[in-house]
Amino acid sequence: MNLAELLPAEWRAELAGFLDEKATAALGEFVASEYATHTIYPPIEDLFSAYRLCLPEQTRVLILGQDPYHGPGQAHGLSFSVREGVKIPPSLRNVFKELAEDVAVAPPATGDLTGWARQGVLLLNAVLTVRAGAAASHAGKGWEAFTDATIRALDARDDRVVFLLWGGYARKKAALITNPAHVVLEAGHPSPLNREGFRGARPFSAANKALADGGRPVINWDPRTAG
Repeated sequence: MNLAELLPAEWRAELAGFLDEKATAALGEFVASEYATHTIYPPIEDLFSAYRLCLPEQTRVLILGQDPYHGPGQAHGLSFSVREGVKIPPSLRNVFKELAEDVAVAPPATGDLTGWARQGVLLLNAVLTVRAGAAASHAGKGWEAFTDATIRALDARDDRVVFLLWGGYARKKAALITNPAHVVLEAGHPSPLNREGFRGARPFSAANKALADGGRPVINWDPRTAG
């Protein structure tokens, strides 16, 4: 499996200087083997949905997740998002509660965040695949270098990108962002197990302020009407 060939041409060009060819080839072999021998999420056609929906020049905000959902029908290639008709996971429910309190968007009935992606929110997981029922089963297999390269490529752009890093794992990625054109907004993870650090962080209004200050259009944070 040639992972680069599965990417949109714009991302393929953007990442070319940041990916190690041998490591990416080894990752492609691993991913191909996993899809051939196990149930893997997301479905292969959704593997690079985040990249297809949000090209480099369109990216204004990056929200970094850690690992795809590992239950049937949940993961579709966008961090924190689930398809319409799928029960909204607890972390996303907390995101929607904060959304309501921060920018007065009533909690949507569906957890599909495609509307965000279509207007410039790159919904990226640090690891892009997972075995069914086995959280973090593809951690440490090479995806981290691939998605770190994505962050570095965005950092190299001059147009402002706002990086929303939620939780300890995501916050470690702040070290990759060195260009003063960009803004990093950190908060706790939205998981209900994390009792402090996310609720009240007001990330959505803060992101829009940072975008406006950088001369970029703000995000319509209502996923039902955006995009």
